[in-house]
Amino acid sequence: MTIHVWGYLDELAIEREEIDAAVASVLESGRLILGPQVAAFEQRFAAYCGAGYGVGVNSGTDAIFLALKAMDIGSGDEVITVSNTAVPTVSAIVATGATPRFVDIDPRTYLMDVGQIEEVLSERTKCVVAVHLFGQCVDMTQLQPIADEHGVRVLEDCAQAHGAEHRGRKAGAMAEAGAFSFYPTKILGGYGDGGLVTVRDASFCERVQRLRFYGMKGRYYADEHGYNSRLDELHAAILLAKLEHLDAYINRRRQLAAVYDRLLADTGLVLPRTAPDNRHAYYLYVARHPDRDRILEALREHDIQLNISYPWPIHTMAAYRDLGYREGDLPHTELAAREIFSLPMFPSLKDEDQLRVCETLSDVLSRL
Repeated sequence: MTIHVWGYLDELAIEREEIDAAVASVLESGRLILGPQVAAFEQRFAAYCGAGYGVGVNSGTDAIFLALKAMDIGSGDEVITVSNTAVPTVSAIVATGATPRFVDIDPRTYLMDVGQIEEVLSERTKCVVAVHLFGQCVDMTQLQPIADEHGVRVLEDCAQAHGAEHRGRKAGAMAEAGAFSFYPTKILGGYGDGGLVTVRDASFCERVQRLRFYGMKGRYYADEHGYNSRLDELHAAILLAKLEHLDAYINRRRQLAAVYDRLLADTGLVLPRTAPDNRHAYYLYVARHPDRDRILEALREHDIQLNISYPWPIHTMAAYRDLGYREGDLPHTELAAREIFSLPMFPSLKDEDQLRVCETLSDVLSRL
């Protein structure tokens, strides 16, 4: 049997009865867009995060884009973020008309090196998108005062950090706004695309609500230019059902991470490091080794298919050459991209399958 890094099909089989009931309730209601399921999920997920409000949207990418638009960020502005992230983080910034500016990462955690932010600040800087990566949070305690001092807004990219915490505060509630994805592989994943913006302020919430619905407050009259980006009732109902299990998902991920830590401690791998004051939710369990590619090839021969998040930093991609970066500009990001890989990490991963991964990986490493 092949072991994959993702397990959402296994999750579907386990949760099938609850999911079927959630879908059936929506179909019976006849209400498919922006109805009671969306409203309930927005309220409950925002409350779970400790945020004031939630606005359901079409995807995590749209969550970033609409949050930035609600901040009036656009052409001529600059947004600071990292190159060690998924493409959607940067594509959403570019879609607003703003220009991404990158800082390097802390090589121990792969998170934004907050200490570099002031080096790239300019008069055009309007926002920092703090990417909470792999299941843990950027040091918001250090970041927010820097942003406040320079009059720069902060958006949390929480696509990989549902339930993750920094100093007891959950991702999505530590800045003016947070952007979540509910893509099927996420810690809280739906069965299609979906996203949500968490916000503190009621007026900011109302702005995002208008922007997701053509700029309208009601029907047929647009108060401003807007977009079509709505979380639908079916996905909201599914996410509501799964939200009840979110803490259990995270606890299981943390258990699996502890097993990896123990079984792989003396293998020569660089294992994940949790930053001080963080509670890691382990969206991914990211290990590191200079011979990464040889390791993955050997594991494939044993039907173990692993993933790399991410093999190409954004600033090295053809789509973003116009930003003016070259290889060597972000050395820690670039080296990590050549060495990191993710081990299987999902709640339904069987103990015996995890043990097989560890034993096989240990054997491969011993032969290098």
